[in-house]
Amino acid sequence: MKAFVLAAGYGTRLRPLTSALPKPLIPVLNLPAICYTLFLLKEAGIHDVICNVHYRAAAIREFFDRHGDFGLNLTISEETDILGTGGGLKKCEHLLNDGEFLLINSDIIADFSLTQLIDSCRAQGTSGSLMLYRTPLARSIGDIGIRDGMVVDFRNRRKTGRRSDFIYCGAAVLSPDIFQYLEMGFSSIVDTGFTGLIDHGGLGYWEHTGFWHDIGTLESYRDLSAVHHRELLSLSQRMRLMIDQQPRLIDPDADISPEATLESSVIGAGCRVGPGAVVLRSVLLPGTSVGTDETVTDTIVCRTGPITPSPYQPERKQP
Repeated sequence: MKAFVLAAGYGTRLRPLTSALPKPLIPVLNLPAICYTLFLLKEAGIHDVICNVHYRAAAIREFFDRHGDFGLNLTISEETDILGTGGGLKKCEHLLNDGEFLLINSDIIADFSLTQLIDSCRAQGTSGSLMLYRTPLARSIGDIGIRDGMVVDFRNRRKTGRRSDFIYCGAAVLSPDIFQYLEMGFSSIVDTGFTGLIDHGGLGYWEHTGFWHDIGTLESYRDLSAVHHRELLSLSQRMRLMIDQQPRLIDPDADISPEATLESSVIGAGCRVGPGAVVLRSVLLPGTSVGTDETVTDTIVCRTGPITPSPYQPERKQP
């Protein structure tokens, strides 16, 4: 099976972090976000990968070159004009029209079993199947309408009245049937391809019950690193085996005073934390520092200065 990795977006909600880096290369526990996606693909035995790029494409190309494409049979599809999730996939129809394939985002931070998603789609006999995740925050993120084990709506855009606690979490198995509903030029796969499959043959789903985290906003990025890092660290051995990379809270190249206090924080390469400094639930991006006796709390420290998003709010539990 082949995979198509979506990596062309601007990551506007993560600015200023994405002013210098594309979102796929934003470090998550000192690993570029896309590493978590590549790990999932290799663990599922998928080695033929097409990756679309646009924003800061040269940086993504250089990253793959530096790591020998992680042993993948990699094809880069560079978009002169950004084409969106639908148009970007349509551009690569000639590379993917010979069988079912996996569509996946480049910022998947999860412990997905892609093989279970693939097996589910084959068992259902549909032209596609989405990976869904249950969360009480679904209405604010964008809930999926389901009926009789099938996807029928997104945010009630199709006026079905079907709502749920499920969200689409960025991975899908699709047959080449989807290409007849996609459009050339900028377009959304939800409005074109997914809707086309719903109306012609059906769109199934598989529920992921492990962990999944979004890094679409500064708040979610900070909370993933500072609050949910144990879940990511649980992947360390598997990731090292698959891609020879692993998440870590403190980069070996960081200079941390023994008189500093760190708690639930991520410290990047080349960072310096001075004597008496206190770093709580924060992320220090590479090359930044916290001075002597300075305190940072719930903060992202980048080269342009500290960013303090809204305080962490634990996910509401269902009654």
